[in-house]
Amino acid sequence: MCFFTRNTKDKSINLEEDRAPIKRKIAVASQKGGVGKSTTAVNVAAYLSSFGYRTILIDMDPQSNSTTGLGINTDDVDLSVYSIISYTEDPNKVILDTGYDNLKIIPSTGQLENAETELVSINKKEHRLSDAISRIEYDYDFIIIDCCPHLGILTINALAAAEEVMVPMQCEFYALEGTARLIKTIDLVRINFNGKLEIAGAVLTMYSRTRISNQAVKEIKKYFSHKIYNTIIPRNIRLSEAPSIGKPIMDYDPWCKGAKAYEMLARELVSDEVEIERQEVTILPRRIIDFWDSGSPPRHAAGKKRKLEGSR
Repeated sequence: MCFFTRNTKDKSINLEEDRAPIKRKIAVASQKGGVGKSTTAVNVAAYLSSFGYRTILIDMDPQSNSTTGLGINTDDVDLSVYSIISYTEDPNKVILDTGYDNLKIIPSTGQLENAETELVSINKKEHRLSDAISRIEYDYDFIIIDCCPHLGILTINALAAAEEVMVPMQCEFYALEGTARLIKTIDLVRINFNGKLEIAGAVLTMYSRTRISNQAVKEIKKYFSHKIYNTIIPRNIRLSEAPSIGKPIMDYDPWCKGAKAYEMLARELVSDEVEIERQEVTILPRRIIDFWDSGSPPRHAAGKKRKLEGSR
């Protein structure tokens, strides 16, 4: 299924050969768990690195899903982002290779949970991560920060260090639940800690061909207006399987729908010179949508009604 078209105006799109210098710090944040936040962070980072961009993924979630999603066993990690947040460790000592060209990671472990309480009385605790990033940011084109799903001091650290926020939103009935709180947190961080912070956009994830998904997409578009990425991430079993074996989707199954969608999302991030035209989301066939709008009974129901009337 194609959700968008790309009008290249006869320009060649070769991100490896034609890329311009770029420096972006993007936090992937959501107030809800299970919306594809870590999946988005891992796969966007992986594809950006495959395009030739020097990319680092910072795992700020104590669940360590981004860390294990790149095949790193947290039991083997000596220094992690916890060392940076709680003990101001040199980030260069914490960075690990991932086995993928141009892709590094600052891993997380369960220890990071302790940072929430350890930082309570610390001065300038909101800037621990931004101070660390300032020591390495010139070595990378993209810094992707995977935030934890609750809006505590760890998420505030991530937002204070980033310049953009990408918000994954599952195409479901409760997609917007709690979003106002996330927006309020972003506004507070912008006012108090980071005046450069912006919402880059919402990413629609876990889309399936259902009426509920259709309604969710419409509601999300109303709320976020133009701040929505054109790429829609489908619900895809291969995306669910890839983290269990510690691989990004581009390595696990590069031809599945989920892989193609994340590749296009990554290209959307770096292809500002390419016009990406949004089409109407063809979530359901037009004949079905028209049928719903007509208020007519389903064909099988109408057939049963005729049989009942004939037997009387």
